[in-house]
Parts: sequence; C-alpha cells; structure tokens
Amino acid sequence: MAIGWYPGHMHKARKDITQALQGVDAVLELVDSRLPYASENPLLNKLIGEKFRLRLLTKSDLADPEVTIRWQAHFHEQGIETMLLDKDDAGAIKTLMQRLTSSLPRREKRASRVMIAGIPNVGKSTLINLLAERKLAKVGNEPAVTKARQEIILSEHLVLLDTPGILWPKLEDQQAAYRLATSGAIRNTAIDLADVGLFAAAMLQERYPQLLRARYQIEPAGLEVLEVLEAIGRKRGCLVRGGVELTKAGEVLINDLRSGKLGLISLETPDDIPEPVEPEAIDEGR
Repeated sequence: MAIGWYPGHMHKARKDITQALQGVDAVLELVDSRLPYASENPLLNKLIGEKFRLRLLTKSDLADPEVTIRWQAHFHEQGIETMLLDKDDAGAIKTLMQRLTSSLPRREKRASRVMIAGIPNVGKSTLINLLAERKLAKVGNEPAVTKARQEIILSEHLVLLDTPGILWPKLEDQQAAYRLATSGAIRNTAIDLADVGLFAAAMLQERYPQLLRARYQIEPAGLEVLEVLEAIGRKRGCLVRGGVELTKAGEVLINDLRSGKLGLISLETPDDIPEPVEPEAIDEGR
C-alpha cells in the first residue's frame, strides 16, 4: 500500500511555521536518530534560510551508535551542526543551553526567540519540558499531539516557540515513508500494521538478524519475509484459526522495535538516501 498522511491541521501548521520563522533568531530542528533522512522535513531547508540552525538527533539511546556516527559525519560534510539528544542525559540539555547562549545574538529590547521544529513524534514536547524543567507540553506516544503554536518563556533572554509537527504533503519516497511508519511518526490508524510489519521484518532480517534471534528465538536466515513475521507471530501467540494473524504479529514487532526491546536499531544509513532525480528534458516539439 502507498503511505500518505497529511491531516488537515498540518496544512495550517505549515503556514503557521512559515510566518513564525520571520520573527525567530534560531531553529532547533529535531530529527529521529534512527532515521535522520526520513524524519527530516525538506520544507525547513527552504524556510530556515541563513538563521542559526542546530539539528538535534533525538532518541539517540534507541539508535545503532555506529550508524549514528556515520550520520553525524554526513551532516558535518553538509555544513549542518548536529548534537545527540537523549532525554535521560541531563548533561546533554546543559550542553544544548550553552550552545544556544553562545550562538544567539544579544538583543537589547527583546529576548532571543528560538523555534523548535520537527515532524510528529520526534520529541519536541519532551525537549521543551526538559529545557523548562517543568511539564509544559503534553507528551504522547502517538504523533501530532501539538496542534497549535505556543510560546514558552525560559528566561528574560530566551523564548521558545513550539510548533506542530508537520509532514510534507506527499511522501514520494515510499521507502522513507515506511521507515517513518515503522518509527511511529505516522499514526497506527493510518497504516496497515501487517504491511509495515513485513517491511520491518525485511529490514531486520537483512541488517539485524542477530536481534531477531535473541528476541524471538527464531532463525531468520533462509526464510521468506512473510515466514519471518509468521514465526514472530507464533512465538508471541498471534494465532487464529488457520495460521497467524499478521496484523497482530506486525504490531508486536513494531512495538518491540519502537520501544527498544529489540535492541539498538537504526532504520536507515546515509547510503539509503536516494540519488537526486534529474528533471526530464522538455520536448520542445510537443
């Protein structure tokens, strides 16, 4: 199935963010460490311009550390500053505040304004609560909790702008779309859990077969992808008359992956970034 998810409020969010960017001094862009390419919003590349930008790789405690190192090197080559962010690492929050303080311009008549931007379920609300040292933003396991822009005053010198998570209107790269669905950036109600479960099983079978063995006591080598998901379903009791309920098996696998119960997993590497598609030449004779 083709994955496409763009709730109505996200169209408004795009306009809201475009307007808000005009009055901010810097942008904290959050991407998921497990899928930095797929969770990057390409709209921001066009909208941010020359403003100070720090790309935060969130959920780094769930990602494969060796792959994360590759991603940071990739972004460094592009001239994009990055920083790993683990919600349980108090030192990371202190370092982030220091980097902001040293990079933001000093305003005499107003506080510096910093926008926090990223796709749904990437950790914006968690970051705001950590920076404010109190619970200000609702944190949820489902994406698109934040539906309106809000301002949070951290000090007389610093104000945060929290923005709704936005996905772009067309998820043209369907491999990236499936990785987003696997990570939880797209609501379960908007995807086919069996279909996404098969995608996750194929990725794990290819890149992390040892984690499948350890978690489910199965041997994925030599199996078809459907057989891998069925084996997981049998181990977890996802049985119906005549076989395995693939939707339930897919949900089990996806939940284990998202929660980190399977182990440290990166859903993509820099090698998974597709080559830019050259526009087709226009036939003047038509």
